[in-house]
Amino acid sequence: MDSLFIYVGVGLLILMFMTMYRVVSGPTAIDRVMGLNVIGTKTTILLIIIGTIFHRVEMFVDIALAYALLNFIATLAAARYIYAKHEIFSDDKDSSEDISKTDEAAGD
Repeated sequence: MDSLFIYVGVGLLILMFMTMYRVVSGPTAIDRVMGLNVIGTKTTILLIIIGTIFHRVEMFVDIALAYALLNFIATLAAARYIYAKHEIFSDDKDSSEDISKTDEAAGD
């Protein structure tokens, strides 16, 4: 039975490395954040599988829950940072459009 969990764990590791491609070459920052979130979720599952292999699930569940909470908080923080960064740049763009409109109005 332990060999089944080992094969599942190796499969998850392979999937994590495949997701790492999206993190490294993601076209947008959101793709990179979502890739990291997927890797964090798979790591949480992998911790539970490791606990099952070592017959210490009660210890690894606590570690997995703490890791999942940190992963969730980090994803929220990254999303808020990207949103705030987008808002700053969109405000600059809007203000420059307003300035050009007032310049055009003054020129007429």
